[in-house]
Amino acid sequence: MVRSKTDHNQSSNANANANALKFLCSYGGKILPRSTDGQLRYVGGEIRVLAVHRCVTFSELMVKLGEMCGSSVSLRCQLPKEDLDALVSITSDEDLASLIDDYDRASKAMSVSLKIRAFLFSPKPTKKVISPPPTTIRSRNPNISSVVLDRCARQISKPILQHHHHQCHHQFIQVPIDEQDCVGAIGEDGILVD
Repeated sequence: MVRSKTDHNQSSNANANANALKFLCSYGGKILPRSTDGQLRYVGGEIRVLAVHRCVTFSELMVKLGEMCGSSVSLRCQLPKEDLDALVSITSDEDLASLIDDYDRASKAMSVSLKIRAFLFSPKPTKKVISPPPTTIRSRNPNISSVVLDRCARQISKPILQHHHHQCHHQFIQVPIDEQDCVGAIGEDGILVD
């Protein structure tokens, strides 16, 4: 039996579809409860289908989703037979593999190829951690004058003379200053004791 070009193309498309994952992606909208029964639904935004090869990595998928949306996104998916209140965050290759397995099992049980229901959100801004300013001797002991502190700092970082080619080089040694170290060198009258 001779296969026609059409039969060959249909066979190739069937193989390609078997290796493809389809994501039904919603983005730019919100998940809100329906006023009639309180069931969650997706309102507004756009819905697009993204087909990718079954072997796609998480990072490759995120690049494609970002290109589709025009910005970076975070990915949350609805598991088969679950409601929108049980979305799962997909953040790694392992999460993606588990999601694909869940959809493969559900597709097999239903004898239908299911699209993975994906919801794309703008990534939450990371909270900027503001570290407190470094503690200085002055902030721990406001009675120490800046002149005393300057002398104390100079005492710790005195220049070391090195004679190379008749030039004098300064080499400073950085030592963490502890209030105890510096205050111990200060007399009761606030003058630096050498």
